[in-house]
This record gives sequence, structure tokens and C-alpha cells, in this order.
Amino acid sequence: MVRLGIIGISILFFTSCVNNDTQVATKDIVENTIVVPKFNSDSAYFYIQKQVDFGPRVPNSLAHEQCHAYLKKQLSRFGAEVLTQTAIVQRYDGYDMNMKNIIASFNQDALQRVLLCAHWDSRFLADNDSVEINTPILGANDGGSGVGVLLEIARQIQENPIELGVDIILFDAEDQGEPNGTKNPKPHSWCLGSQYWASNPHIKNYFANYGILLDMVGGKNARFTKEGVSRNFASRIVEKIWSIAAQQGYSNFFVSEETPPIIDDHLYINNIIHIPTINIVEYDSETHNRFNKHHHKHSDNMQIIDKTTLKAVGQTVLEALYNE
Repeated sequence: MVRLGIIGISILFFTSCVNNDTQVATKDIVENTIVVPKFNSDSAYFYIQKQVDFGPRVPNSLAHEQCHAYLKKQLSRFGAEVLTQTAIVQRYDGYDMNMKNIIASFNQDALQRVLLCAHWDSRFLADNDSVEINTPILGANDGGSGVGVLLEIARQIQENPIELGVDIILFDAEDQGEPNGTKNPKPHSWCLGSQYWASNPHIKNYFANYGILLDMVGGKNARFTKEGVSRNFASRIVEKIWSIAAQQGYSNFFVSEETPPIIDDHLYINNIIHIPTINIVEYDSETHNRFNKHHHKHSDNMQIIDKTTLKAVGQTVLEALYNE
């Protein structure tokens, strides 16, 4: 990439004179009460740690193979129908990469669907660092955090069944684009997994009501702004999610600030398959590229992951799903 809480209704009756109509109405209210599960940030943190323990998840590496197997196994354990979309894609320098998009679906027959996505690969070099620039990074935040949040959401869906169709796609080869400062850069060298899927969806004529992309959602005191591509293609969804976050008390994370568009997986989902998709991604006005200060550095490790931020993002997305 370049740049309801639990709603409960308790009704007490202090009289025995309750007619049948009231009893029926009360039953309907209780049965239709929406109970939104509580996002467990400890669980999400654990899933990020598991990814990092494999090492850098760079396509064609052993860590990439091992993490792919782990992610598929976990999503299957959570009751999703899981498949891997594979293809050979070329990096900007002609290097062939074995791309693996992981697709997990809940309630496959449901007509109303929401797409949740993140990328699971990590950067093959540390081009924003000053040391060991040509070695891959762990990508705890840039890659790992979005996947960790989605794994916890999948676990919650299993424990708290939902009628809505939910598709979780973990895109590969998002972070293998041309290094900073490349002269005459090639277009579209980033987000190869989402480009491939958007052009070759796993189901013919696939469509979802909307999509949410999570990228770098684990940094301490992260600020998620209303990014340009998200506003241009899915302004209604942006306002919906930011409103939910405010209702949950997360306005310090989901700030009402408009920022420029960025190249990320949502760009290709919007442009190619035309699913209105937003990006929840950290914006830091103090850095050179306006991303998290550890972006594409070796310091992107578990030490920078903050459970409070994970909770804000995960709970907001759960609220959106269970109130859809």
C-alpha cells in the first residue's frame, strides 16, 4: 500500500393484570433484541502474534506457506467455508510470486452480504528504514493487525450466529510493490492479490452490499480518517461506520477528518468489481508518507500493537455487522 455494545431490553411488570396482546408484544421485543458480541482484543492480539511467529510472510517463502496453512485452518475451525485462490503474479521486477488469496464465507446462501478484507503478506524489504533495508519485515501492524481483527470477528460469528452473509478475504501480494523513490515507476505494482480477485472473483457475478478493508489497525493512538478513495466510492458507508464508532465512544480513533486518496486494495475492489468499499487505515500527519511511523520498517513488530486500538476497530465492525 502506498500513500450494539450489547443491546438489552429488560421489562419488569409490577402487576398481574397483563393482557395477552401485551404478552405477545413483549415476546416479540425480546426475540428481536439485537445482541452484539464483545470484541476480544486479547484474542486478536494472539492471532497477530501467531502470524509474526512465522516470520515475514513474503510470497514463495516457508513462512508464507506455513502462515497460509494456519490461516485456512483457523477460519475453517470458526465454521467458515474456506478456499484458496491461487495464481502466479509478477512482481514489478519480473519475479514470479505464488499468490494465495484466502477466502472464507459465512452463510453462503444469504443474498445480503458484507465483504471484510485485509492483506496477509508482509513487505519483502524495509525501504523506509535506515538499516537492513533489503531484508523483509515482520509486518505486525502492516498486514498482521487487519488479519488478527478479522480472525477474531470470524470467531465471534461462529459463537454468535448471524443471518447476514459475511465474506472475509485475506489478500496476498498487496505489499510487494516498487520501492520508494523508483524512477519511472510501473503502474499498479501494488495490491496484486486484490487486483486478481476483483478481475476473477471466486463466485461468478459475486457482489456484496459493501466492503470494509482493514490496514494498519493496531498502532497505539491510531487515527483513522475519511480517506479519499473511500469517500469517492462509498461515502455513505464511511459516514455509517464513523457514526457507529462515535456511538461506541471511539471518536478519538475514528476522527472526522478528510484526507487524500491512497492506493490500497479497496481501490481495485471499487474500480474493477464495483463493490463500494472503504478503508480503515491509520493516517499520521507527522510522517513523510502519512502512514504509521513504523510503516515498512523493522520496528513494525509486536511491540507497537495496542489492544485498545484493536478493540476500537473490531467492536465498530461487529456493531456494523450485527445491526445490518
